[in-house]
Amino acid sequence: MIDIPPLAEGYETSTDPDRIDRERVHRWLSTDAYWAIGRPRETQDRAIEGSLNFGVYGTASGEQVAYARVITDRATFAWLCDVYVDPSVRGKGIGTALVGAVREHLRPYGIKRVLLATHDAHGVYEKLGFAPLEKPDQWMALYF
Repeated sequence: MIDIPPLAEGYETSTDPDRIDRERVHRWLSTDAYWAIGRPRETQDRAIEGSLNFGVYGTASGEQVAYARVITDRATFAWLCDVYVDPSVRGKGIGTALVGAVREHLRPYGIKRVLLATHDAHGVYEKLGFAPLEKPDQWMALYF
């Protein structure tokens, strides 16, 4: 069993979609996340609406400092994406704790595998049990 690191003191995680600061999330992703540069706000809003969303918030201010979303049927499949931590709070373990919270939230559903793609954060995810695909030659993608 992998230990889930606690969230830094003064922060809390929530899956309440009404707490998502949509403007902030859109700004983060569309201007600073290599996978979402230029993503239109309308597209981001649709993505939020169709996903299970996670936010990390300052407990005193209520300000959102991190975000992640999961596309899932809550039974057989989950795709973790759009994981982002505000630069002002990086280095506090917030990203690792957030992904750990996502992992534990999904555990009761009995999902056999959670997928993600990353260019440069393998170490964050490996701490929480993520590993390269065992048989990448069995996976395919449809690109539009």
